[in-house]
Amino acid sequence: MKTPAMILAALLMLVAAQFKSGVEVVRIDVLATSGGRPVTGLTAEDFEVRDNGVPRDVRLADAGVSQLDVILALDMSASLTTKRLEQLRAASEALLRRLRPDDRAALVTFDEAVTVRRALSSDFSAIGAALHGGKRGGRTSLIDAMSAGLGLVERGDRRTLLLAFSDGVDTSSWLDPETVIEVAKQSSTVVYGVSTGSPSATPAMLPDIADATGGAVLDGTSRKLETTFTDILDEFRQRYLLTFSPDRMSSPGWHKLDVRVKRRGVTVKARSGYFVPSKGANEQKGPAG
Repeated sequence: MKTPAMILAALLMLVAAQFKSGVEVVRIDVLATSGGRPVTGLTAEDFEVRDNGVPRDVRLADAGVSQLDVILALDMSASLTTKRLEQLRAASEALLRRLRPDDRAALVTFDEAVTVRRALSSDFSAIGAALHGGKRGGRTSLIDAMSAGLGLVERGDRRTLLLAFSDGVDTSSWLDPETVIEVAKQSSTVVYGVSTGSPSATPAMLPDIADATGGAVLDGTSRKLETTFTDILDEFRQRYLLTFSPDRMSSPGWHKLDVRVKRRGVTVKARSGYFVPSKGANEQKGPAG
């Protein structure tokens, strides 16, 4: 079981690794849609990216073919009905079946405690088995679970989806939601949320963290939960991965990104920006992250 101190340590390690490495390449995971459907076949020339208002020349690094890391953060609190728990397990197993052999997945479950049941692995059968290891009980620590999920993200070229499911508001997290959102904004992870509570019961931080990372929050009651989970994965595969190299003299601090498609009628979802550490932060002692 992950304690609040362990969760916070994972967050700090993630931030520290990014401060050490600096920003050599900015990665932007972009969903382009028209009429609610993903737009395929775009090239780098179809995108317009502004970094603090400055146009950037971007490269198209991926169009749905790269290796994926999918981190599931699943609510197991007492408010979850037996029927909904069965649906949640079935939806997660359906998503795991859609993964490719070179993809990886991880499983975090939570009530008032947060448990990392499986770290990132391609052993999908073991992850599926771990889905049946948890029991309902206790209150809801969604914010702490999101931070634990972000703590599992590994640096590298793999694209990462964090899919969080909850049926109600957070009632027992230790961590501040703004801290978790800021860490998510500094990573290239895309967060999707699925809520089965009433609109007023949807955790406030879910829309905020999804918007900041270019993801979305879906209503898990309007259709079959299994379809919702697999549609999220299918949509994620159809996103575009854009990259660009910022100027060597880029100013430290938060850089706002504005991503658009030049074609008429196409809208995009993408991360809201990226963070450039100060020179002092880059000169920390120790091995590069």
